[in-house]
Amino acid sequence: MTERVRVLAERYTAAWCSQNASRVADYYASNGSLSINDGPPAVGRLALTEAAQEFMTAFPDMQVLMDGLFAYGNRAIYRWTLVGTNTGPGGKGKRVRISGFEVWRIGDDGLIAESRGYFDSEAYQRQVEHGIEGAGS
Repeated sequence: MTERVRVLAERYTAAWCSQNASRVADYYASNGSLSINDGPPAVGRLALTEAAQEFMTAFPDMQVLMDGLFAYGNRAIYRWTLVGTNTGPGGKGKRVRISGFEVWRIGDDGLIAESRGYFDSEAYQRQVEHGIEGAGS
């Protein structure tokens, strides 16, 4: 399963960079879910497409980098970095670079059945407001 999950992760990363939100949802099972920072999950491909589209709209130049992958059985930890400029509607034009990870449960169909994503939301908000340079550490 490890090789299949690696290929899935690479294609999932490319989908996030595509500015085509439905491509992201295609890597989830039809009733798959994504929750971010323990928030309410987006369940099903339509909700997943909408969740991905929010980021793509906020960051039209968004790139997602795969920082690492650890797969074990039907579980995986996918580490990522999002880089982009918040120039979408209401955006302040600030550059953002935020890293996080997703804990995946892979279904029997080889797609993501459940993803629990985490990133530092305070650092993200600081960067949206002030950019990378003004984010402080």
